[in-house]
Amino acid sequence: MTETLRVAAVQFQHRANDKTYNLGRIADFALEAARRGVQLLALPEMCITGYWHVPRLDADAVAALAEPLGGPSVSAVRALALRHGIGIGAGFIERGDDGRLYNAYAVCLPDGEVHCHRKLHAFEHPAIASGDRYTVFDTPWGVRVGVLICWDNNLVENARATALLGATVLLAPHQTGGTDSRSPHAMKKIPLSVWRNRHTDPAAVEAAFRGPNGREWLLRWLPARAHDNGLFIVFANGIGEDDDEVRTGNAMVLDPYGRILAETWAAADALVDAELDLGLLPLCSGRRWMQGRRPELYGVLTEGRPGLRNARAARFSDDPVDVNLTDVAQP
Repeated sequence: MTETLRVAAVQFQHRANDKTYNLGRIADFALEAARRGVQLLALPEMCITGYWHVPRLDADAVAALAEPLGGPSVSAVRALALRHGIGIGAGFIERGDDGRLYNAYAVCLPDGEVHCHRKLHAFEHPAIASGDRYTVFDTPWGVRVGVLICWDNNLVENARATALLGATVLLAPHQTGGTDSRSPHAMKKIPLSVWRNRHTDPAAVEAAFRGPNGREWLLRWLPARAHDNGLFIVFANGIGEDDDEVRTGNAMVLDPYGRILAETWAAADALVDAELDLGLLPLCSGRRWMQGRRPELYGVLTEGRPGLRNARAARFSDDPVDVNLTDVAQP
């Protein structure tokens, strides 16, 4: 295994339904990453197709956006990876061999291999199914990489499972910030005017992106995923106006202690890169503590519980969770 790995995280404002434009921006970032000596580049969730307009589409329109893993969009990203000799991850809507649609993320490696993660907790549209497996794979650098898309990262079990499967670097593509959360003290929407006036009032957009609806929210949980599981995390995100919401960017790279190695809160498309010191992994706190796990106690994690909801219901329901439900659900 190499001693270091240079990675980059991107934030960029995609255009809804405009694959040509979005792939053009991906090409720009791939070139910039290669010039910086980056080996592995992470772009945002669904950045090829666009994101928050999708819930407003009918099922046929969502299907029209979808492509198989070997379709033209991922093939274009794969060609960039081969041309520049780097790994590139990008989000799209996949049409699976099973005929279902998925919020997916393709990681194209410089050796020609392509790995695909299907979001485990997809809520974007009734026509988009959730994936059913973790994605961890070997790379040409001797580093095992995992992928979790957006909400996948908010469930602690997913990050732990990814680490237990051998991942030491986690790609975490998102479209977040400025979301209209049902939780009273979670993120709230940022007025579109704040983004639209970013050039005349830069202080306002910086405050919004660094505040409780952006960076402050991420720092409540993202460093913990890195620290507790001994993972480097490469967090990529959308930026700017996305239908009726404003994405906050905040692209960043974290080390396995939860420390931020590189980040931006610029109100613009941007790339941040960092060199990962893989020598930190063997003695980092998360890896050491994981050696003390007691799996015989963790059966409760795999038992069904009353009140479980599918991803869409859990994301959009206004019904409160009954915190007193403790009985194991019967099969």
